[in-house]
Amino acid sequence: MFGKGLLNGLRVTLGHLFEKNITQQYPEEHPKLPLRSRCSFRLDSEKCISCSICALSCPNRVINVESYKDENNKKRLTKYEMQLEYCLFCGLCVESCPAKALQVTSDFELSAYSRAETKLTLFDEYSKK
Repeated sequence: MFGKGLLNGLRVTLGHLFEKNITQQYPEEHPKLPLRSRCSFRLDSEKCISCSICALSCPNRVINVESYKDENNKKRLTKYEMQLEYCLFCGLCVESCPAKALQVTSDFELSAYSRAETKLTLFDEYSKK
């Protein structure tokens, strides 16, 4: 029969006509992300022991950890940066952190106009002063 495909397509379209809308008006409504989505990162600088295991576990080497040893021979964090333009968002850095100082957040608005804006500085001791 000629037009059978057209009628089949119309049947599918009319079936969805009376269903609830699934389109979200993005700037006004934020999407509901899955719990396991990996969007951005957060560092708890008080928990961080500056071991650099997260930087070593990163396949693209996007993490830069700078630290110094204090008078008690304990490492102190001075800077923690990530180059998000090369990040795979694989989560290996979060999994490898022994102090659980690095966490994944649901902040997905990471667009930028230049590469310099994609550098994520999670901690900088010198900018705090």
